[in-house]
Amino acid sequence: MTVDSILDLTGKILDVLLVWALLYYALKSLRKNVKMVLLFKGILVILVIKVISYFLDLVTIGYIIDYIIEWAPFALIVIFQPEIRDALEQLGRTKLLGRRKTLSFSERERTINEIVGALDNLRKQKMGALIVIEKDTSLANYITKSQKIYAEVTNPLLTAIFFVNNPLHDGGVIIQGDQIACANTVFPTSTNINISKRLGTRHRAALGISEQTDCIAIVLSEETGRISIASGGKLIYNVSLDELKVRLLEGTAPSKKLLVEDEEVNVHEEN
Repeated sequence: MTVDSILDLTGKILDVLLVWALLYYALKSLRKNVKMVLLFKGILVILVIKVISYFLDLVTIGYIIDYIIEWAPFALIVIFQPEIRDALEQLGRTKLLGRRKTLSFSERERTINEIVGALDNLRKQKMGALIVIEKDTSLANYITKSQKIYAEVTNPLLTAIFFVNNPLHDGGVIIQGDQIACANTVFPTSTNINISKRLGTRHRAALGISEQTDCIAIVLSEETGRISIASGGKLIYNVSLDELKVRLLEGTAPSKKLLVEDEEVNVHEEN
């Protein structure tokens, strides 16, 4: 093979890999965003109607669909500008070559025990709370707009943050690993029309952030004292403290990929 043919083949392979990478990140974002899922379903419906109109020779509906397809990109940019901006920001924050810290089981257990203890204290004092635990999807854009703390997760600190007279008690708290990253955080509320109208602002915010990221959001109702968990756009209402602890241990467990990366890093460090 000549040098030109090798370069040409390398270029084609790189082109295919880049396309697959874009599709992967697009589908990954689509899976975590309820709005994008609805948009994707709408596009599929339009394409199906277009195919049907073509085979059945439906001139009028075909003309309308062609007009919609022609102007759809511009309309989508205007309508979904916030979502497109967030997706691009998220892509820029993604650590393609980096490695995030993986907590050991004892570190995760200690952190979760502190969270559960704080929720128990707050419930007894009839106070509400919203705690969001970051997983693979970065929440940096919410942290930058909040009151930064970056302190170890402890029962007394969480209880103090959500104390009624504390100026930081409104909004939510973001936890990264075993650190409280920030407080007084404002999250997007869910736009799902099917959720109960009885749910308050905290529950809607927990659902909203869980629809857009892979985080785990914990809500303590100030009125009822009940604890709920939001994940993947779904809300599990009225869980016990023991059930909460089990779900958090399972939900924050590192993936096998991260475990393998950690083992490789430890081997290199020992060598």
